[in-house]
Amino acid sequence: MPAEEHARQLTIAAARAAADRKAQEIIALDVSERLVLTDVFLVVSGSNERQVRAIVDAVDEAMHKAGAKALRKEGVTESRWVLLDYEDIVVHVQHEEDREFYALERLWRDCPVIELPEDVYLTAEAAEPEEA
Repeated sequence: MPAEEHARQLTIAAARAAADRKAQEIIALDVSERLVLTDVFLVVSGSNERQVRAIVDAVDEAMHKAGAKALRKEGVTESRWVLLDYEDIVVHVQHEEDREFYALERLWRDCPVIELPEDVYLTAEAAEPEEA
């Protein structure tokens, strides 16, 4: 059974908040058929610890506005890999080096990707530095 609509709406809100803080490589995975604890993993990257913290704060604020309270927060102090558990969705905010090393997308590659609204991707693309 695919992720519930409420989880999808929370995922969109969290993805938009992350994109607004220049998160990179935003991907939402429907893990509802593999896990009983949550419906969606939202995985995003930040280029440094400061940006990871900014993304975490923005996502937490967006979730609060959407009426979702974090059941658990892990890794906030180190800001290398922060896990935010909102029951229906779990947000992973990773430093780009940790993201590459742990490769969550590869571990969960058999789970369907949830298509996010285009504005999430456009905001994220606008935040990426231009290559010379």
